Amino acid sequence: MNMKASLKSLGMNSVVFGLFVVLPMLNMSLRSSLSVAMALALCAMGMFLLLRAGQVSFGHALYFACGAYTAAALSRVTQWDVLWIMVASAVSSALLGAVLGLILARYRGIFYGMLNLAFSMVGFSLLFKLYELTGGSDGLGVRQVSLLGMSLEARDFAWWFYGLSLVMVCGAYRLCVQYLNSPVGAALRAIKTNETRLEYMGLSAYRVFYSGHVVSAMLCGLGGFIVAFSTGHVTPELSYWALSAEFVFIAVLGGMGHLRGAVLGALVFELMRAAVSAYAVNAWQLMMGLLLLGMVMFAPGGIWSLLEKKQRTVKGEQA
Repeated sequence: MNMKASLKSLGMNSVVFGLFVVLPMLNMSLRSSLSVAMALALCAMGMFLLLRAGQVSFGHALYFACGAYTAAALSRVTQWDVLWIMVASAVSSALLGAVLGLILARYRGIFYGMLNLAFSMVGFSLLFKLYELTGGSDGLGVRQVSLLGMSLEARDFAWWFYGLSLVMVCGAYRLCVQYLNSPVGAALRAIKTNETRLEYMGLSAYRVFYSGHVVSAMLCGLGGFIVAFSTGHVTPELSYWALSAEFVFIAVLGGMGHLRGAVLGALVFELMRAAVSAYAVNAWQLMMGLLLLGMVMFAPGGIWSLLEKKQRTVKGEQA
């Protein structure tokens, strides 16, 4: 990548991630919605990896719930710092993804998507049934713990945790970009176009896709960790299939042209939900359906493709 392209990429990233810094300064009440948006951005990045391989999962909310429940449980039974709980949430969701991935990575297309859905519904049922461990339908409350070794008041903790979440999302974004630009990332894209040729080159399509599945599971687990501490409560609904569908929707909404589209899609999605919920509580599902129809019909490349098209138009007019 040449210097001009690097500066352009840096500028675009600064604009997208800068919104998470500027918006809560303009309106402090947006902090909660933006925290959820960051969690959804991590999940959408996980979906982006799978979509690059031509696969769709309707069960990744299971890993989201795994990260959330791990965070809630550790906050209640240990005195660990937030950073250690973050690591535990990432590891637990990655391990769950690794175990289930031994089976799931063997399948493609609708079979992969539906098997993920099946495992997710099993997890959803277990979270309801194992009342002594999970709190059943009531869920678990998340207790405030130390953050970077500091014991903070609730208000200060919320803002410090928001900053930590933003740093985490930026770091995850950078690592995902590195992953996609690596030989393994290139092989992951090859699964979508010609998996047989990948095998002829001496690479195991199973292992390549397995690694992508585990990474996507870990990203969803980190999203669950953010939601747990941002909302202060976790419930079995975090593993429901409809939430998995939202992850896919956000990835498509943002656009498949670049990973930053997933972050932008999560931001737009959550801000729209907050706005619609404030003025038309029962119209959110309708609005989401209309938005999806509009994107498919008029902007199949997602929001990011519209921005790139606008940028090219402006450059053409200037030339």
